[in-house]
Amino acid sequence: MDTNSQKSLTRRSALSLLGSSALATAIVQAVDGNEAPKILLRSSWQTVNIGDIAHTPGVLRILRQHLPEAQVTLWPSNVDNGVDELLLGEFPGLRIAKKGSEKLKEAFAECDFLLHGSGASIVAENDLIRWREETGKPYGIYGITFPRKKSSATTTRTEDAMARSVSVLTNSQFVFFRDSKSLELAQELGAKPPVMEFGPDGAFACDLRDKAKADAFLSANGLEKGKFLCCIPRLRYTPYWTIKEGRKFDEVKHARNEEMKEHDHAPLREAIIEVIKQTDLKILVCPEDRTQMKVGKEEIVDKLPKEILDRVVWRPDYWLTGEAISVYLQSAGLFGNEMHSPIMCIGHGIPAIVCRFAEQTTKGYMWEDIGLDDWLFDHDSEENQKQIASTVLDLATNPEKAKAKAATARAFVEKRQKETMAVLRKNLEG
Repeated sequence: MDTNSQKSLTRRSALSLLGSSALATAIVQAVDGNEAPKILLRSSWQTVNIGDIAHTPGVLRILRQHLPEAQVTLWPSNVDNGVDELLLGEFPGLRIAKKGSEKLKEAFAECDFLLHGSGASIVAENDLIRWREETGKPYGIYGITFPRKKSSATTTRTEDAMARSVSVLTNSQFVFFRDSKSLELAQELGAKPPVMEFGPDGAFACDLRDKAKADAFLSANGLEKGKFLCCIPRLRYTPYWTIKEGRKFDEVKHARNEEMKEHDHAPLREAIIEVIKQTDLKILVCPEDRTQMKVGKEEIVDKLPKEILDRVVWRPDYWLTGEAISVYLQSAGLFGNEMHSPIMCIGHGIPAIVCRFAEQTTKGYMWEDIGLDDWLFDHDSEENQKQIASTVLDLATNPEKAKAKAATARAFVEKRQKETMAVLRKNLEG
């Protein structure tokens, strides 16, 4: 038997005996003489929003599925509120290297590639520059929105900031934008990395679960599987000053919230009323971030007709991503003014309608990119607003059609995930 045949037999034997365990991977790597690629994932921006939490486990799941041999170290901004335990529980081999730690120094020395996770922008732009300057190693950007910089004191400063961002894009090995409007802007500004394409937000793949908590909540509130829709409120700007210590009150943003809160929630109330009048479904008003329980109570529940409130459930407490997903999975669908709960729903084949406005940047347009343009509505369009209630009602009264539509979008997202990971693999091998 020649050497190659012996090596192949040894590989098959190891995999047969040990399955897909980490030990099997380690043995196969030793047999082949190849070290596992080491990826430093820059992600986990904050924990006050279940969508921001979902970015990281989503990308980690995609990596585990398509690059199971990779060793991943997470470089987080924030993993408090028990999120670090959730991640380590779901991904036992994960390493977490916090800012300023010895583990981060080790990661800079040992990791082959830095992957910037999904976010509202190049969130860690400075860190990508630091990585390139200190290590000379490659990096890629995965599933972001790329907004124009807001006007600063001078036009020159704004242009300089955009030019810096374009340079960061160009120096990357690949950039995947989670909405085509961002891709168009980057192209317009002259960014030219080797690969620049549409790539879904990492949160589509988030599969954290907490079924025990979800089941207890549903049971306590009389919500049965497939017999309720979820509705999520949102103000134009998240009032972080109400939940983050040291965050200053923003008079301008608060004024805009007050100006538009009725305008942006009246169509959701109309949809709720129609669903309750014409179906046997209930409605769960629930949050995506820590500020939205109050918004849901004041702008939705308290303004609904009293005679329908027995079929409306208001969740007064924040929840983490696993419980939320476990509830969404048992719903008939979701609608509202947020983005990442719909993303997590579609990632599991649950129908979801997105209502957006200009303050949310262009991320909502990803619904067009994945074939759900008729489930995307713009609160800044009077004509769009008029169609929200009827579309929610159609979702509620035609569940099989809605599920088929969600399944098609999910399949497209998963295809793109596979293709984006092939690009990453090519870079790791190179």
